[in-house]
Amino acid sequence: MVDKKILLLGSGFVAAPCVEYLVRKPENKITIASRRLENAQALSKQFPGTTAISCDIHNDEAIEKLVSEHDVAISLIPYIHHAKVIKAATKHKKNVVTTSYVSPAMLEHDQAAKDAGITVMNEIGLDPGIDHLYAIKTIEEVHNEGGKLKEFISFCGGLPAPEDSNNPFGYKFSWSARGVLLALKNTARYLEKGKVVEVSGTALMDSAKKLNTGYPGFAFVGYGNRDSTPYDKRYNIPEAETIIRGTIRYDGFCQFIKALVTLGFLSEEEESHLSATADDITWNQVLAKTVGINDSSAEALQAAITAKCDLDNNDHKAQILDGMRWLGFFSNVNVHRRGSLLDTFCATLEEKMQYGETERDLVFLQHRFEIELKDGSHQTRTSTLVEYGKVGGFSAMAKTVGVPCGIATQLILDGKLTATGVLAPMSHAINKPIIELLEQEGIGMVERIL
Repeated sequence: MVDKKILLLGSGFVAAPCVEYLVRKPENKITIASRRLENAQALSKQFPGTTAISCDIHNDEAIEKLVSEHDVAISLIPYIHHAKVIKAATKHKKNVVTTSYVSPAMLEHDQAAKDAGITVMNEIGLDPGIDHLYAIKTIEEVHNEGGKLKEFISFCGGLPAPEDSNNPFGYKFSWSARGVLLALKNTARYLEKGKVVEVSGTALMDSAKKLNTGYPGFAFVGYGNRDSTPYDKRYNIPEAETIIRGTIRYDGFCQFIKALVTLGFLSEEEESHLSATADDITWNQVLAKTVGINDSSAEALQAAITAKCDLDNNDHKAQILDGMRWLGFFSNVNVHRRGSLLDTFCATLEEKMQYGETERDLVFLQHRFEIELKDGSHQTRTSTLVEYGKVGGFSAMAKTVGVPCGIATQLILDGKLTATGVLAPMSHAINKPIIELLEQEGIGMVERIL
């Protein structure tokens, strides 16, 4: 049996389920490359037969050499580096797989990839990934039956399981707290009843709405995620009057974040009293400076916050103040000075909001389709994924990102995914075999007609 050589760039938490899927075939020889050798070695130790190496993504020659020595490169490094990997792959006629959205820089290599006859498969994780697979499946079914898709509404979230959502955010960090918080500044655009709606980052938390998922045991809210408007073309639904793709959080998250934004906790501006060289400062002192008072007692701080955030007119007042107490805002505990209020705040979040060893996460993804059937009648369909992490095993997020990535890689190696260019899973031909293998792994969306 001929060996298949796989290069894995990156050894983060989604890499392990991807590697686990691929090592099942003994002919798959995997090289795990990470900036820090010890990270690659830690992953490699879990999977005998894999090789760990150190690699600097900024060293173009080294990247090109590595890519040239393998049949396929899986790029799980930050998306800004994918174009470099794709460029090397087109030169040496090697395939590439990523879980990231196709960026303009990546798309620039589309024609070169086609000319080289290579597959550059992207957006094949959870969101993006599994969401595309089942959206396209239902949309193509509706169109093939002569129907029209009038509304497409999709929400996805990675959260702690309900029993482990035991903090004021109802959220825990499996990646950078800074990244999660800065994403809340992004403008959301979507199509609603034929009109483009734009929600600025400052208004994003106010725009959150309670979600009717058909699962009343989950207290979910949702808000728009970046720009949904290109999906009329991406999903081939020009007839759709509403297209919304959004993020799920537990109820209470948005109100708490809004109060923190009002107080300035998402500010990246450098503050002299928070610099690394400044004197030690406690949280209640930082908060007093932030709200502009001299009194750092808990009573004075709570009164100032209530006034500044208009909490007397907020149903979540007690929850928000309890949350700030939980964070230590009213205490005389020294902060970890990180220059800005945002980074100082993130240091505390990352200390207090990690998953415990016996805790598990939850992935919830749901599409809602409002359909006009061929005979003019109306139908509502849903597709829902509910996946829990396994204590002592893979998290739900790692599994639902890493396994689809592994499946796409295997299909390319087996010569079953042969489309060329810079691709995303947007067609039946690409998606059907991925869905079949995904469901064999016990991952799939449950489809219902309401």
